[in-house]
Amino acid sequence: MKELSKLAPTEGAKKTRKRVGRGIGSGLGKTSARGHKGTGSRTGKGRPAYFEGGQMPLQRRIPKRGFEPLKRKEYALVNVAALEAFEDGASVDPATLRAAGLVRKLGDGVKLLGDGDCKRKLNVTVHAVSAGARAKIEAAGGTVRLIVASAAAQE
Repeated sequence: MKELSKLAPTEGAKKTRKRVGRGIGSGLGKTSARGHKGTGSRTGKGRPAYFEGGQMPLQRRIPKRGFEPLKRKEYALVNVAALEAFEDGASVDPATLRAAGLVRKLGDGVKLLGDGDCKRKLNVTVHAVSAGARAKIEAAGGTVRLIVASAAAQE
């Protein structure tokens, strides 16, 4: 039985470390196994782990697909005050707003904002409406209806 004080690793389990820079006779003198010039010969070995020797890196040569960030909706904005241009009891929708020159480019639709006052009774149909704008139109006796885009139309 072996004594615990005399335990040693098995033969060949531990290698002696390279002692570089200890003269020509060691075989690892002069350039200390680093060769002449170039990145590897300098201290710090300034190359990242993903460096591929100058060839086109893997992350640049594979196709990019799969993730697309969510697109923010861009509405054409119309204030309640602008609706005073319409007659009492008129139906207002994106087409009539465009014809009246209040909307130039529709984008993702028309959003009604609550700046100004509305004294006319209007039936408004838009894609989005602020709470203040809805309250002002309904206070004047009008109605607000939202246009809901179907899932098939968005694809």
